[in-house]
Amino acid sequence: MSTSCFDREDETFIVLVNREDQYSIWPHWKAVPKGWTAVEGIKGDKKTVLAHVEQNWTDMRPRSLREWMAQQSPATETTAG
Repeated sequence: MSTSCFDREDETFIVLVNREDQYSIWPHWKAVPKGWTAVEGIKGDKKTVLAHVEQNWTDMRPRSLREWMAQQSPATETTAG
């Protein structure tokens, strides 16, 4: 039975982010998938890169949803009064 490279603790990973500000870890030797960008300067073992993701991805909502919600807030406050 083979082990996925994502399950290996001795693998070297990078951190990816997409245009919706969503994060992922990725094996450093695999091509970065379309729509994702490597976070510069972040590379290491699984524990290291997951710590970076946990520290920086504090809002799981996609960027488009956060922006939409922000646009709704002023309208809601205006009509509520």
